[in-house]
Amino acid sequence: MLEKVFHSKKVLLYIMALSMSFSFAAWMSLLNNFVIEVAFFDGSQIGILQAIREIPGFLAFTVVLVTIIIAQQRLAYISIMLLGLGTAITGIFPSVFGLYITTLIMSTGFHYLETLNQSLSLQWLSKKEAPIILGKIVALKSFTALMSLGIIYIMMKFYSVEYKVVYLFFGGITFFIGAFSWIMFKHFDDDIVQDKKIRLKKEYWLFYLLTFFAGARRQIFVVFAGFLLVEKFGVDIHNMVILLIINSVLNMYLAPKIGKFISRFGESLSLKLEYVGLFIVFSMYAFVDNLYLAYFLYVLDHLLFAMAIALKTYFQKIANPEDIASASAVSFTINHIAAVVLPVVLGLVWLYSHSLVFLIGSMIAIGSLALSFLIPKNPKIGFETTLAKNKKI
Repeated sequence: MLEKVFHSKKVLLYIMALSMSFSFAAWMSLLNNFVIEVAFFDGSQIGILQAIREIPGFLAFTVVLVTIIIAQQRLAYISIMLLGLGTAITGIFPSVFGLYITTLIMSTGFHYLETLNQSLSLQWLSKKEAPIILGKIVALKSFTALMSLGIIYIMMKFYSVEYKVVYLFFGGITFFIGAFSWIMFKHFDDDIVQDKKIRLKKEYWLFYLLTFFAGARRQIFVVFAGFLLVEKFGVDIHNMVILLIINSVLNMYLAPKIGKFISRFGESLSLKLEYVGLFIVFSMYAFVDNLYLAYFLYVLDHLLFAMAIALKTYFQKIANPEDIASASAVSFTINHIAAVVLPVVLGLVWLYSHSLVFLIGSMIAIGSLALSFLIPKNPKIGFETTLAKNKKI
């Protein structure tokens, strides 16, 4: 039985997702309160920290170069351990530069792991099962985050455990998972040899552009939605954890259903629905003055992340199989171009106007919606966009 488990590609994908979510949920849920209460950050400093966090994402294309030396699977294990290490030592250095350094370590592991997880998922899963399994992976991430948040709530609410101990606990377990997986799991050979060159392909231009906008949208939510709740409404760590628990429960239930929806109705419709939802959410964020409405928008915004499965499966359908690893790494770099720049720029805008930050998010959603009309109902190699229609004779 155990041999079957440790010889399963799907189980390993689940383990990778679980380890990623376990540490990152803890790191992220504590961050806004930790930097304000312990490190005394302002809006500009949190913007810089988030920009630093995204530098490894911007450099995700280097995954391709590293895989020339280290196999993707082994690199995933190393990434898990780096994520765990960076998380574990976060609370030990509660200063501006200390947090910048520990964030860089944590983020290198996280972004390499995220890149490899996407690459291996699209290689190991069939096109038919990919949306459904990816939906289950999102649900597992939510369950793991829920478990993490529940433990954090108990530790801090009832036992007044210090931030540094909480970070050490979650990071240490993640590091152990990475080492354990390296020892126990079979090494899987590549069914298709992956291209190890870094290149942009014109056939994937729409995917690249939507990925760029997705990175910009994600940063506005990740950096400023939670910061708004803490700074404007004074939400404490316990209520932030409860809010994230609600997000996790809803994602556990809805993510598999979203995967089935994408499988049935296609990527084009799914992404249109996501972008319309984003426009509404960001427009309302800009002027929200009611705490409970802000809570609702935060939850709804988080749920829309699950729709991003559609962008991954769109790419899987249009990509040559040997391009998946290289293009996944390049797409993560594109995703993080905006991520490196926007937190710093919008952190300065934040000091002037909270509303303007979220109105910029609304414009990004409109641009994404316009581009989504170029996705064919049934995308495939040679028919990547509706503009390629005339090429199919």
